[in-house]
Amino acid sequence: MKEGKTLRFGILGAANIARAFAKGAATVDGVDIVALASRDASKGRAFADEIGVARVHASYDALLDDPGVDAIYIPLPNTMHAEWAIRVAEAGKHILCEKPLASSTADAVAMFTAAKAAGVHLVEAYPYRAQPQTRKVRELLDAKAIGRLQLIHATFGFTFDKPGDIRLDPARGGGALLDAGSYATSFVRMAAGECPTRVMAAARWSDTGVETTAAGTMEFPDGLLAQIWCSFGTAYHRHALIAGDAGMIETTYLNHPPEGGAPTVYLRRGTTAATERETIETAGGSGFAAEIASFRDLVAHGWVGWTGATPQESVDIVATLEAFAQSLKTGGWVDVRRVPLA
Repeated sequence: MKEGKTLRFGILGAANIARAFAKGAATVDGVDIVALASRDASKGRAFADEIGVARVHASYDALLDDPGVDAIYIPLPNTMHAEWAIRVAEAGKHILCEKPLASSTADAVAMFTAAKAAGVHLVEAYPYRAQPQTRKVRELLDAKAIGRLQLIHATFGFTFDKPGDIRLDPARGGGALLDAGSYATSFVRMAAGECPTRVMAAARWSDTGVETTAAGTMEFPDGLLAQIWCSFGTAYHRHALIAGDAGMIETTYLNHPPEGGAPTVYLRRGTTAATERETIETAGGSGFAAEIASFRDLVAHGWVGWTGATPQESVDIVATLEAFAQSLKTGGWVDVRRVPLA
């Protein structure tokens, strides 16, 4: 995309999350949602009218063929991400894909391989990564503010029980791990700066056969240990703690603060209980808007403009989630099959 050119987005489908995406995009300079596709004509037209989009395509392929679209946002069910991301890449359009990027490591690698071959950008949507709150955490970690990392704990849970929702459908990639758990896993991967070597997990299950609450442990090459919790059956909570040998960091790693709480980072530089806790207040707002602006800059300027997960991080996140799912079946430790991207 040339400097000063508007990035023209299309939306693949009419999922509910796309409403929030469109609302965020409306506040970002240099971005315009110009088209969407829906296999249900009446639903697509109603959704387009709601978010102010003129062009509605009756098929996903028609949107991919639209010459007036530069990039496509994919909010489809998890099991459809790989197929359509690859097809979007082959159509020569950039891709912002909802989390989790894929249902398997093999699919994730295939997606990035297709994007590289087509010369387009593919990235995974984690709005919290674009927030000043998370960027401050990364800044502190890069500066070794708490020394060498020893323990990380990340959790995300809320109450959810909606019959018929795809998040409770195992055939469409449902379950707490691929939903709330993907956020917690991505946070650990970001903070650790590397992929875990092995994991173990336990869960409680719904009548539909998906895990509604899960807890997992990760082991890293340098001795770092981490845990995640995720749930569809708890009061809302979203919190992370990073403990080093010289201090600790606490954050809520929110998508859209102040929704969920104030965007604050707590820092202790020291090892005793008497160490004073520093309160670092950051700006908030729509994570979608911040993420879309970062994606716009990625397309215009390359990776220097992107604040989210790198392709390798996204592959590592999928590999870790895949290992957690295997551990739920076996009840033991499972090695993470990390695949380095070429």
